[in-house]
This record gives sequence, structure tokens and C-alpha cells, in this order.
Amino acid sequence: MKNVIVFGGAGFIGSHVADELLKRGFKVTVFDMKPSPFLKDGQEMVIGDLLDLKTIEEAIKDKDIVYNFAGIADIDECAKRPIDTIKYNVLGNALLLDAAVRMNVKRFVFASSVYVYSDSGAFYKNSKQASELFIESYWQQFGLKYTILRYGSLYGPRSDERNSIYRLVKNALEKGEINYNGTGDEMREFIHVLDAAKLSVDILTDEFINEYVVLTGNQRMKYNDLLLMIKEILNQKVEIKYNPNKAKTHYTITPYNYTPKLGKKMVNNPHIDMGQGLLQMLEILQKNK
Repeated sequence: MKNVIVFGGAGFIGSHVADELLKRGFKVTVFDMKPSPFLKDGQEMVIGDLLDLKTIEEAIKDKDIVYNFAGIADIDECAKRPIDTIKYNVLGNALLLDAAVRMNVKRFVFASSVYVYSDSGAFYKNSKQASELFIESYWQQFGLKYTILRYGSLYGPRSDERNSIYRLVKNALEKGEINYNGTGDEMREFIHVLDAAKLSVDILTDEFINEYVVLTGNQRMKYNDLLLMIKEILNQKVEIKYNPNKAKTHYTITPYNYTPKLGKKMVNNPHIDMGQGLLQMLEILQKNK
């Protein structure tokens, strides 16, 4: 049985990946700053700070695989907190890399973003680009094998106010209105978090050693169509308001206007389609009212 630790394993995508690893027979440790509300029987919990080298070294000891989902994942939050973004997204990842080398970890899996392809994304994008370069260098210098996962627009259970679809659905449900920062012509490929979690474990085969993997799903749509879909599913009056001047840190049609190392795209078949996923989000929010 392989021993895996998931940093940021109490969060949105990290907790689902920890669950998927457990389902597939891995021994799973979750590392986060606070106890995970999603911890399952059979998962161990370590509470600590990503910048505490002694704590992360002890946590990584005897682990075969390290996943890193830790850090600041919200683009707008990164824009407001650039120094914290550098500390947790770049330095924190570098500390994990260094500890992984010393503890003879066999694979380092990093949660990156399709924003590495973009001129948009500000400090969030920069932190992911920098971390990818450090990961490559740790392979070249120390032989630490890696897989980099470039996620697209995730949504689904365990999301919160930091997730765009969660905010849109919640506002439509509770306020009868959606305030969208953009024109509505912005294009995204949405992937349900459960599909993303499965693919995030599928990559542990040798085929994906030292590879960049694009996990954006196969449901490409304009935000305008998404907003209309939410309105239709709710079957009630929802006012949609557009704020075209408030989307400066986000890309419009495609993130692909920067050229990093190319990634292999993976999709789930079968997968959770957008309509099913939105219905699930509505059910979750209605239960929590």
C-alpha cells in the first residue's frame, strides 16, 4: 500500500482527491492549517503551517507521494495579498519540494492552473508559473519525479464563496439576482470536482511521470450561457447584472496567450455534465439554508 500525503487536503479539490485516494486503497494523510470537516475514517490528519519546515518534514517522512493543493487559490485574493501569495504559493511549495527530496519521496504532484497559459491572472498566475519552474529544477537537480496538474474552472460539492459558480448559484437562489464581473462573453471549460479528483489519481501511473496534465473537462461554454442555465434551472425570476469593467485579472476567451511547457489534456468519460452539476449545487445550498 502506497503512503500518500495531501497538503491542503481539507480544501475544495484537495479533500476530494484525498477521498479518491482512500477509495483506491492508498494510505492517506491530510495536512492542513485547520482540522478537515471532510476527514474520512481511514484518513489521518496533521495540523500545521506550510511554512513550518520541521512540521512538514515530519509529515512527509515515510511518504511515497506528495500532493500539494495548499496555498491561496482565489485569483482576486491573490491580487489583494501579493506577499502572502509569494510566501504560501511559491516559498511554501519550494519548502515541500526540498523536504520531499530529503525524505526520498517518489512522486510530487502539484496543483497548478490553466492560468499559466495566460497574460491574465496577476499574482496567482505568477505564483503557479514560478512553482512549475522550481518543480522542473528539482527534477533536474535532484531527480524528484513530478506530475503537474493544470486545472480549469472547477465546481461542485465542498466549494465556498471563493468559487465562482458557488457564488453565482448562491446569489441567484438567495437574492434573486446574479452580479457577474464581465461581459458574459468570457469562455470557460468547466469540470466537476469529482471528475477532476478521479483524474488527479489516474495520473499516478508511470505514463504521467514528469508530465504536465490539463484538467479542464469537456464542457466549454460562455458565462452568459451558464447564467441563463442557472436561471432556467431555478425556474424563477433572476435578474442578471453585468459589470464589464471588473474582470481585469481574468481571461476572456482563452488562457492560451502565454507559452509554457505544453500539457496533455485528460477528460473523464463518463463525466458529470453541467446541468447535473448545477442541480447538485442547488440541492447543497438549499439544504444549508
